[in-house]
Amino acid sequence: MAGNGQTIIDLDRKRMTAMAEKDIRTLNDIIADDLVYTHSSARLDTKQSLIGNMESGSTVYTAVVPSNVKAQDLGDTVVLTGECKISVNSGGKANSFGVRFTDVYANRGGKWQMVAWQSTRTPD
Repeated sequence: MAGNGQTIIDLDRKRMTAMAEKDIRTLNDIIADDLVYTHSSARLDTKQSLIGNMESGSTVYTAVVPSNVKAQDLGDTVVLTGECKISVNSGGKANSFGVRFTDVYANRGGKWQMVAWQSTRTPD
């Protein structure tokens, strides 16, 4: 399984693009049912609540742009770390900010899925 790093970096970029484009089908495919998503505000989401908030329009991502992403390939798990610029409208309030993130993907039966996200806001 070694050598999955770039594959997962590309898959995660696809997920970020899907968030900005509200591509729910792609998100449902890439995100694991048992996702733990910790926002930079410390708010927690599950797959259901993350996608549900996007579908309802209470959270609208307009841009999610990664940079300096590195991968640690651990076999059936790949850990990504990097930076990201996020533009989002949440609860009617527009906000743009940068974060540093840790993102974890697991290979389950030959299919890679995102299982965890943790981000910390960077100083403006």
